[in-house]
This record gives sequence, structure tokens and C-alpha cells, in this order.
Amino acid sequence: MPERRSRIADLLAVMARLRDPEKGCPWDLQQDFSTIAPYTLEEAYEVMDAIERNDAEGLRDELGDLLFQVVFHARMAEERGWFDFDAVAGAIHDKLVRRHPHVFGDAEHSDWEELKAAERAGKDAGTLADIPKALPALSRAAKIGKRAARVGFDWANLQDVRAKVSEELVELDEEVAKDPASTETEEEFGDLLFALVNLARHLKIDPEAALRAASSKFEARFRRMEALAGRGHLRLSTLTAQEWDRLWLEAKRT
Repeated sequence: MPERRSRIADLLAVMARLRDPEKGCPWDLQQDFSTIAPYTLEEAYEVMDAIERNDAEGLRDELGDLLFQVVFHARMAEERGWFDFDAVAGAIHDKLVRRHPHVFGDAEHSDWEELKAAERAGKDAGTLADIPKALPALSRAAKIGKRAARVGFDWANLQDVRAKVSEELVELDEEVAKDPASTETEEEFGDLLFALVNLARHLKIDPEAALRAASSKFEARFRRMEALAGRGHLRLSTLTAQEWDRLWLEAKRT
């Protein structure tokens, strides 16, 4: 443990030096919360990518990059007199202990969502409070649906959700028939996606993970089609619909 604390202290010292007004790095000194936030999100996705690739060394490096983002934000907050890194670590420590009374207290079990709901109630916040707007749209929609369901606003069963999906698809078709490029068409498409996210919730499927897997599958098959076309000296831009179908079926088989 002492060695681990030392490495954290070293990292904090590096960050302080980078932000030193006189001897720091010009780029780091120009940054603020809004300019660093996109990098924080990018690093979180790179952590996920390393996990999906089962890359242990890459995961170590990406976790380090993500930790640096936390340190960077904490340093900027400290400069404003808001809080420092210790306060960040202390806040998550206290929250974890508070939300695990079955581990650190006398309770036999605990419900994470109920504890979170109690905390929100203590802040006089609504059911949908504190769901980050910067979340990927599918993930945010899933959280919104789950929160609403916890207070009773939900479909009674899977069949009802599936019927809602069909209803939204019909409404989308109606708007497409009027004007495919209208704002109403975009709105109905969004409603269809939201209904599909709730269908995923009732099926106990993570919609973000499901779409990511589908995209990866398509990517692998398309790369395979490119390879097959290359072997046959075919230019992708000149392929007919029939040739694309043939390559697609062959890629699926292999």
C-alpha cells in the first residue's frame, strides 16, 4: 500500500507541474473542464475497447490514461478552490460504504437502486435527475426507461412493449410517406428507437452492447467481403447488387 500511495503522489506532482503558471506546459495550461471533457470520454471508450480485445497490457495503459483525466479535472478544481483529488477519492469511498450496508454495516442485503433513489430524494431531486446528458443516446434512453419503471411507469409485459414498437414503426412509415426529410420523420424515428430500447430492457438486453456487437459483426463481414473482392480483382464501387449479395453470403459462411 505505501508504494501505491507514492505512485499516486508522483502522478499528482506531475499534474501540478504541468499546470504550474510559470514552468508548466503551455498546452496543459490552456485547458479547462470543457476542453478536457471530450478526452475523458475518449479515454473511457479506449478502456472499453481494451477490455473487449482482452488486452491486459492495453487495459493497464488505458486505465492509466483515464486516471490521468481524473487527476487533471481534480487539479483544475483545486486551482478554483472547489476540491482536490483527496476529496474525490474520499467522496467515492464514502459513497461505496454507504451503498453497501450489507458489507460494511449490519444489513443483510441492500438494493443499489433503492439506495440511490433515497439519496436523490434527500436532495429533493426528481426521478430522472442526475442522468448525464453526455451519455451515449442508447445508454441514456435505457437509464431513463429504467428509472421511470422503478416508480411504476412501464408496460405491463413484453407483449405490450412489442406492440408499442409496431405502433411506432407504423407512425414512422406514415411520416416517411409524407416527407422522408421532415422533422416529423426524425421525431418518429427517435420514438421508434426509444421503444426498441425499452423492448431491450424488458428482454434484459443492454442495447448499447447489442448494437456494438452488431456493428462489430457487420464490420468483420464487410472486411471479409473486401478481401474476397480483392482476390477476384473486383472494384467495390462497380459491384452490382447481385455481386454484393454473393459476397455477403460467402462472408457469412466464412
